[in-house]
Amino acid sequence: MKFTERFNELIKISGKTQVEIANEINVSKQCISDYKSGKSVPSLQTLYLLCRCLETTADYLLGLSDEY
Repeated sequence: MKFTERFNELIKISGKTQVEIANEINVSKQCISDYKSGKSVPSLQTLYLLCRCLETTADYLLGLSDEY
């Protein structure tokens, strides 16, 4: 799934830990872990927060664009 691949890529680029991201967007570390593994996908509101946190667009995370 494009989301999982790009989410993992952006976490590496950001230099943030899973805990830092979880705290910043107010979800559990397990939630971030589930997104990383493809076990679950974020809600629309959480996707918005992830985009802000990782300085990217929803289009990029969802595989609709190659520009982040």
